[in-house]
Amino acid sequence: MRPASLEERPDLRALFDGQKAPGTFVLYEVSGDRIVAVDRARAQRRFVPASTFKVVNSLLALETRAVADGREVIPWGGKPQPFEHWEEDMSLRDAIRASNVPVFQEVARRIGLERMRRHVDALGYGNGDVGSVVDRFWLDGPLEISALEQAIFLARLARGRLPLSARSQTLVREMLRLETTEDGALYGKTGWIFQRKPQVGWWVGWVERQGRIHTFALNIDMASAADAGKRVSLGRSMLERLGVLRAPKIPAKR
Repeated sequence: MRPASLEERPDLRALFDGQKAPGTFVLYEVSGDRIVAVDRARAQRRFVPASTFKVVNSLLALETRAVADGREVIPWGGKPQPFEHWEEDMSLRDAIRASNVPVFQEVARRIGLERMRRHVDALGYGNGDVGSVVDRFWLDGPLEISALEQAIFLARLARGRLPLSARSQTLVREMLRLETTEDGALYGKTGWIFQRKPQVGWWVGWVERQGRIHTFALNIDMASAADAGKRVSLGRSMLERLGVLRAPKIPAKR
C-alpha cells in the first residue's frame, strides 16, 4: 500500500536545522490518501525501529495470548539495566509507557521466533526480517523500517485494519494514547537507536481530530542523550505547523 500522492516540504526543514538535528518527518492524511514529507530520500530510508517496535510486540503479545491483557505483570529479569526505571516488573500498559526493554524482551521470548516471524511477515512491517535472535532483532537489526512505512503501518492500526483481532488492536491503541482534548486525541511511541553513530531517535503515532486521522513518523540524528527530548518537541512543532495539532494555549499575563 502506497499513498496516492507525496508532497515534499523543504520549507519545514528549517525546524530541524534550528534544532541542529538532521532528520525526516512524514505526515499521512489517511482520508485524503496524501503524504507530506520533509526530506523525501530520508523518509524512505530504513532504520532499526528500536522501541517503536513495542507497538508490534504488544499487538502480538495480546494476539498470541503470550500476555493475557494490558494489566498482566511481566518480570524484567533481574539484570542491571542502563535506566533504573527499567529495573522493575511492569504490566504491558506500564512497560510501553516506560519503554521498558527487558520487559518487552521477555514478551518476545514468550511469543517465540517462529510466531514472531510469521506475524511480522503478515503485517508487512518494514523489511520483515526478524533474524534468529528473538529478543534483539528490533534493537540491533536485521529488522528495519522507514518513516514512510511507519506512517502507513500506523494508519492501518489506527483504523483497526491490521490482520489481527479487534481486541488486540483496541487494547494497543488505548495504551498508545498520550493525551485527549475536547476535539481529538494524540497517540505515540518513541524509539532510540543506541547501536550507531550518530544515534537515531524516533517518534511515531497519529492524531485523531474532528473525525480525521493523520499518522506521522519522525526520525532524527542525535549527537548525545541531551537530544532525546527533540524527538517529541520537533514532532509536535511539525504537527502544529501543518495544522494537525493545536499549539498549547499560553495563559495571558496579568
